[in-house]
Amino acid sequence: MTDVNSILIVDDERNIRLVLGHALREAGYSVDAALSGEEALAMAAAKSYRLILLDLKLPGMDGLTVLHRLTERRPETKVLVITAHGSIESAVEALRTGAVDYLQKPFSPSELRERVRRALEDRSTESYDGCCDRAREALGKKEFQSARAFLRRALGLLPGRPEAFNLMGRLLEEEGNPLEAQEQYRVALSLDEAYRPARKNLDRLVMDLRSLPDDGRP
Repeated sequence: MTDVNSILIVDDERNIRLVLGHALREAGYSVDAALSGEEALAMAAAKSYRLILLDLKLPGMDGLTVLHRLTERRPETKVLVITAHGSIESAVEALRTGAVDYLQKPFSPSELRERVRRALEDRSTESYDGCCDRAREALGKKEFQSARAFLRRALGLLPGRPEAFNLMGRLLEEEGNPLEAQEQYRVALSLDEAYRPARKNLDRLVMDLRSLPDDGRP
């Protein structure tokens, strides 16, 4: 049986383990710690954790390999990966593998607790909204790979809702693909013809494209 407050921290840096453990225990969580991927897999086999905080940079078995094995052996356990600043590609790969979120170093105790709270939410309609919220945040920071990963997860959860398609259109516009963006806005409207954000974005984009000369240059 899983303790609803049980969290496993996997990090080879003692100071990080101490800081994470202190912040989470103050919030009422039950915390264990592992120093390596091998130790983490052994502990996860012996005890069912609600959430695992996994550093992607580990000695020996790397974090992505640990994540792959955890998703195979403990699919019910959620994994929040921790990555160094500037390692967004690894974080995106972790999201595709099955991590529910990622946290970039450095981070504050309050940010950690908020991400943990989000990660422990049930994977339901709220999770779809959460993925869309994270995609909006990533778009605002110009983290396009991360935004795309969150949107793909949202679409996998609830493909019949328009919000993620609208956000995908915004992403494609940011990347310089207006024609593909139009298609995403049209898909959103086909799902809900009254969805105003997609209608507004499509009308604006069509007007912008009509204002261009035939050679595509302003």
